[in-house]
Amino acid sequence: MRTLRVVQHHPAEGAGFLHLWAASRGVTLVVHRADLSDLPPVSGDPVVVLGGPYSATLRPDWLEREFRWLGAIVALDAPVLAICLGAQLLTLALGGDVVAMNRIEAGWTPLRVDDGETLDVLQWHEDMCVLPGAMQHAATDECAAQLFSVGELRVGMQFHAEWNAEIVADLNGCFGDDSPLPRDVDRERYARASQFLHRRMDRWWAAATRGGATSLLADSP
Repeated sequence: MRTLRVVQHHPAEGAGFLHLWAASRGVTLVVHRADLSDLPPVSGDPVVVLGGPYSATLRPDWLEREFRWLGAIVALDAPVLAICLGAQLLTLALGGDVVAMNRIEAGWTPLRVDDGETLDVLQWHEDMCVLPGAMQHAATDECAAQLFSVGELRVGMQFHAEWNAEIVADLNGCFGDDSPLPRDVDRERYARASQFLHRRMDRWWAAATRGGATSLLADSP
């Protein structure tokens, strides 16, 4: 399998560094705009669900339709890697909860990974996932469920390792002074986040394709 469907929710929040991963692995990304009523077919194929400036619990009609679609593919045991809003929707689809945080978590944030790695990642969220039984793989001071999994096939990332400088610039342009995201470009931080995303994508993709990607170099950038 060399096609991966990606669900996007906002014009400024595209796949970002996922395009680099896909190009380096010979994978074709097919992007669906859920906010424009475009969703992938209901199937057991792997899918990535991106973030967006919407509430997972107070969903507009189009997001409610996506939530029902997500429930249908989860019922088919489809591999899902979900980011920020996507991770919250996945949590709800798996029977968990999404709760308000004590404060908004935004901008570059130190992330602690269960293997001892630390790096800065970009964030912009005010809710967090609560999913009993999920394995927790990374945390920040404010949010314990930054990276979690249910088995090998359902992975949630609350942070945005996929955001590149172009996406951040677009978000700053869309939200102006309301955006808490950085205006400068820290290339080293972006590079480390991208490399982390590549490694995690390789691990999930190998499981999602049932060994079809095991020859990929998981540690390459």
